[in-house]
Amino acid sequence: MAAPTGGRAAAGLARASLAVRQPPARLGGSPGGLIGQADFHFNPRQLQLSRSAHWRTEPAVAYTRGAPPKFTGVEPAQLRVDLFLDASGTPGADTVRRQVELLLSCCEVTEQSAASQAPSPPWVTFSWGSFSTVQFTACVTQASATYTLFSPNGTPLRATCSLSLTEIPQAVKRQNPTSGALSARRVHRTVAGDTLASVAWREYGDPTAWRVIAEANGVDDPMRLRPGTELLLPAGSERTA
Repeated sequence: MAAPTGGRAAAGLARASLAVRQPPARLGGSPGGLIGQADFHFNPRQLQLSRSAHWRTEPAVAYTRGAPPKFTGVEPAQLRVDLFLDASGTPGADTVRRQVELLLSCCEVTEQSAASQAPSPPWVTFSWGSFSTVQFTACVTQASATYTLFSPNGTPLRATCSLSLTEIPQAVKRQNPTSGALSARRVHRTVAGDTLASVAWREYGDPTAWRVIAEANGVDDPMRLRPGTELLLPAGSERTA
């Protein structure tokens, strides 16, 4: 099977990824700790993004061609994406099986959420460099995998996974960007296309929190980050209100 024309993400190019996180312990909370990350072996050839809005029209005698529609709300964004996984170059690797199992687990209740009496599958965030339009918190509503190549001992070497993501609306944060909470420090290694705002969105769910990262790392220009730069991401206890 030929590799998708999207092409393997070469060194220095932004690579798409899907971060899988623990669901929040309460309704309206933010995603919890990182469970795992699915790194695309090849960047997507295409993404299907859709949004919809509801309008209702009721008959009215004052209009000869129908009454003006009334807006009644919006639906969460929908994102469909395919992942092509290929470990044929390293036949002894178990990468494809582990990545597929991680993706399929996005439709299963996590042990941590079940133990906390708030059962839920993981929440996910799709990221691809500076393409911020598709960077929203989501749940996986459908996941499927097709294995297309195996090693002599039956280890999967290639697979195509299809995911359907539904946006999980988050409350708009109108607060000091240094407020909020994180359980521990993390270090993020930047890739091409990263900005402090995109890193802050992925880590805190708030792109305006880029100032916190800038201050912690002495960054003068938040729009220009050299790929491979290690950024310290402050924990909640180190962020002042």
